[in-house]
Amino acid sequence: MPFRCLLFILAICGLHAATPFKPNLGPDLPRITVSCGDVTLLLRQASQWTPGRFDFRGAPMTTERSAYGTVFSFPDVGFIGTAHLENEPEPLESLTFILDGKPVESPAAEMKGRSFRFERRSRVRGFDLTCVTEIENDRIHETTTVHAREAMPLRLVYHFMHAWTPTVSAFLAGNDTEPGKTLSGPLHDGSDTARKFFINRRIDWMAVYEPKSGQFGVSRLLSSPEQGGHISMIWNVPGSYRKFYLKCFENSTVPAGFTGTWRMVTAFGAASPAAWEDAARKLATGLQKAP
Repeated sequence: MPFRCLLFILAICGLHAATPFKPNLGPDLPRITVSCGDVTLLLRQASQWTPGRFDFRGAPMTTERSAYGTVFSFPDVGFIGTAHLENEPEPLESLTFILDGKPVESPAAEMKGRSFRFERRSRVRGFDLTCVTEIENDRIHETTTVHAREAMPLRLVYHFMHAWTPTVSAFLAGNDTEPGKTLSGPLHDGSDTARKFFINRRIDWMAVYEPKSGQFGVSRLLSSPEQGGHISMIWNVPGSYRKFYLKCFENSTVPAGFTGTWRMVTAFGAASPAAWEDAARKLATGLQKAP
């Protein structure tokens, strides 16, 4: 059955909470790789079809050894969502693939084009979750929309989890209101940085440097609801990742009827260890104009 027809049937019939969505991707398609220009995105069935790795010019900038996207932490159970399937499932409602502006009814294991859009709809307890990932002009745009059907107490929610490769050696972060001031520091495997969180405050953009490839990545938060607040964090776990989180709704209740949208763009560049911070600042400024 064509993929779009399956989505149409599900939309008509409705989805009961006990009925999991089964995308018609075939048993032999556990991974989908999409390349657009210099950027490659990996999507994984194992993590409920959330991103699994970002590559730039053929070099992995992030690692597959983690979860991506959005995850909720509840006081009574812990994490639910994306690759965190240890507590409760995250029922999928729909998956939509669009390559070069045209819907893809039967995605292939490898796809290539000028632009790509992936839309994923799911449910986590009383939340409706829509996550959109787009690639165009060597930029990755991520948009997450959360709707609360009922009041939901949370320990926290993490958006835009990016598991940067453990070879990343440094970070840089800043706010537009203080253009001359930045937070920066090394990320390595020594005891003084191991398993510690960095940044830990509200920022507009952050960057990391990967010395083996000589490349860096810059992520900018384009928009977010004020309700729930947010701070940015990098968790340094040697041998696993230097992982970015946008933390919201810490130890608070999301009110019934809440609908909020968060938008982030990520882009990449190349520079020497001595020049990467200036290059990252310049790219971060340019991303302010991202649509």
